[in-house]
Amino acid sequence: MSQSYQQVTQEIGAALEEIRKEIPPVLNGFYTMSRAANKDGVLSHKTKELIAMAIAITARCEGCLGFHAQTLVKLDVSREEFMEMLGVAIYMGGGPSLMTAAEALMAFDEFSGQKNKP
Repeated sequence: MSQSYQQVTQEIGAALEEIRKEIPPVLNGFYTMSRAANKDGVLSHKTKELIAMAIAITARCEGCLGFHAQTLVKLDVSREEFMEMLGVAIYMGGGPSLMTAAEALMAFDEFSGQKNKP
C-alpha cells in the first residue's frame, strides 16, 4: 500500500460523487440501503460496521477498508475490539485475509491517529 487511506477515501469519495451526479437513482438507492442496514437494531451500528470491515477484509476491498476504518474510529471502536475482529476475518479468509487484515489495521491506525504506534 503506497498511499494513505485518507487519500484513498478522499479520491474514491470524489469519484463516487461523480457517479452520483450521473446516475443518482443508483447511488441514492445504495445510500438508502446502507443507512437501513446500519441502523441500530438487535445489532448495534458498531457491531454491523465491525462485520462490514471483516467482509471487506475477506473481499480484499481497499476502498472499503478505508471507509469502514474511518467509520469505526468515529464509532469509538477500541483497538482491542478491532484486533478481535481481525482475528475472525483472518480465520474466515485464510492467508489472503491475513495480508488484507494488516492493511485494515494500517487504515484504522491512520484514522485514529496511531499510524506510527506499535
